[in-house]
Amino acid sequence: MDLSGILSIGGYPGLFKMVSQMKTGLVVESLLDGKRMPAYSTQKILALEDISIYTDEDDVPLADVFSLLFKKTAGKAGPNHKKVSIQELSDYLASVLPNYDKERVYNSDLKKLFQWFNLLAEKGLLKEKEEEKKEVKAKKPAKKKEAAKEEKPKPKSAPKGKKGSTKKVIK
Repeated sequence: MDLSGILSIGGYPGLFKMVSQMKTGLVVESLLDGKRMPAYSTQKILALEDISIYTDEDDVPLADVFSLLFKKTAGKAGPNHKKVSIQELSDYLASVLPNYDKERVYNSDLKKLFQWFNLLAEKGLLKEKEEEKKEVKAKKPAKKKEAAKEEKPKPKSAPKGKKGSTKKVIK
């Protein structure tokens, strides 16, 4: 899963996609309604690629958890965090990631996890790495052809002398 450029901003609902950078922060686009807004450096901005889930042994990156959920749901949205009880969310996560730390992963974390997963699944931003590789391979040959067109040597023009200087040939 590639979660680069997907952000969570404290105080705002949903997730955001980074569009560009400014001197004082970022320009982001909401995945909920598509509106753009500035996100200043004073706000709490979290990149989803930096978030991980506590387990008994080691922390698991959020991208890996989303990949496991993606396989279980076959690319569709998971359980709705508003309609399902916390116990059901916990059991669902335990079926995918059995060794997650139930003491350090709070109920609010479970709700956010499934809310984010469902939003990304609805928008089609969750793809398996194999699918991403296939898309990259499909795009690479086109780039090679374009690069080959650009690499054609240009005809050389005659060298230009200095301005105002003329050479006279004496025989």
